[in-house]
Amino acid sequence: MFIINNLISVYTLYFLYGLAFLFLGASIALKDMKASGLKISNSLWFLSLFGFTHGSHEWIELFLLSTRLQYSHNEIYNIKTFGLIIVGISFLFLLLFGLSLIFSINKNKYIKWLKPCAIALFILMLLYFFKFGSNSQDLNFFTLANNILRKTYGFVGSLVTSYGLILYSKEVKKISIPVSKYFLYAGIGFYFYGIFAGLVPSHVKIWPFSVPVEFFRGACAVLITAFLFKALNIFDIHTRKKLEQQIKNQAQSEKMLSLGLLSAGVAHEINSPLTNASLNMQMLRSQFNTALNDEKIQKKLDAIDRNIERASIIAKELLQFSQTKEEMLYPMDVNQVLESAIAQLKNKFGRIKVVRLQENLPEVKLNPIKLEQVFLNVINNSIEAMENSGELLIKTSQVKDKVQILISDHGTGIDQKNLARVFDPFFTTKETNHGTGLGLSICHGIIEQHGGTITLKNHKWGGVDTTIKLPIP
Repeated sequence: MFIINNLISVYTLYFLYGLAFLFLGASIALKDMKASGLKISNSLWFLSLFGFTHGSHEWIELFLLSTRLQYSHNEIYNIKTFGLIIVGISFLFLLLFGLSLIFSINKNKYIKWLKPCAIALFILMLLYFFKFGSNSQDLNFFTLANNILRKTYGFVGSLVTSYGLILYSKEVKKISIPVSKYFLYAGIGFYFYGIFAGLVPSHVKIWPFSVPVEFFRGACAVLITAFLFKALNIFDIHTRKKLEQQIKNQAQSEKMLSLGLLSAGVAHEINSPLTNASLNMQMLRSQFNTALNDEKIQKKLDAIDRNIERASIIAKELLQFSQTKEEMLYPMDVNQVLESAIAQLKNKFGRIKVVRLQENLPEVKLNPIKLEQVFLNVINNSIEAMENSGELLIKTSQVKDKVQILISDHGTGIDQKNLARVFDPFFTTKETNHGTGLGLSICHGIIEQHGGTITLKNHKWGGVDTTIKLPIP
């Protein structure tokens, strides 16, 4: 510590301390965040302003330390007044950043109201300081006022920002784990910065090292800036992933359109001979009642009927798959549609225990017939996977601005390599003659028409979680 005290002067500390925060402000200001929909993007401008104002304040302090003897009492008083305003505003920006970030994650209405309250209290505090300071003209007043601002807005703002960044680090894990760690480290850095810059007065030497507190503040500032500079890569990563997803969606849309046109043509072509075959079968049965008493003939005719019916179902699914027109959507309760689907499958549950959990949900715009078809298909898949035993959880809830439907079974699950293909047309894991592979493709298309999402995920105890999310208007 003796080496630090001798090699690093207080002037160097203030210069590097201010430079670190100015660099932080510039890094955020120059970052292109327009194409990103990340929650933090609407809050970062507060942190940028904190960087610029707080860095400027440290350089104002450096200016006063190096030129104090060249100015009169009134000139120093005016410079210190300006410095007090700047440091107060910088801590206010830091607090507003933390509150905005937490609100973007939690959407708590009380946090929203804390921002105007913090601004109003800050203005009242400054007015009181200037009224008291203008009467006394004592330079010691600035030390007192600075300490009060640091212990209130400085300390609280740093802690709130620390909590917000740590909370946000968990949010971005799904995008990039290394970047989430940088947000976590920056949050920890702000926690220690709150202690050294908020609770410990300036120009104090930290026991037992006898090192100026400015050294620890500067170290925190450098570490925070370095970690956040790395963390800002989240915008490039997120934008790249969005572009990749858009390209993938575009390619998928073109493929689905081509398949839809082909499917529609095939379905129309096979519908006519199927109808003809079905009518001829009915005529044969009516004309040869006596011969039909023969068990062998009866079995063969029944087999023909079953295959005609199966071909008709396939043709119907092909037509449904090829439909691209938008359906009319009406405000309805999802729970009602789901209950109707469950009632239709009541006889198929057998020994399966159905656990139904539901909340009172706001109405969403939907096509009840189409959405019921989705529920029937997904629940029927779960029933088949569970092989007449186990527990089927069907849960509805509101998650932020969406209605969520969770259908969780204890079946055999889906091979991890097949999860990415479950919505592909004609892909199926069922045995031959037990599925066309169009069911989930049709479901995916219907949910997209509703502006929602459908995802499938294996859970650790076996089985599949199917999650459907529909937007609340």
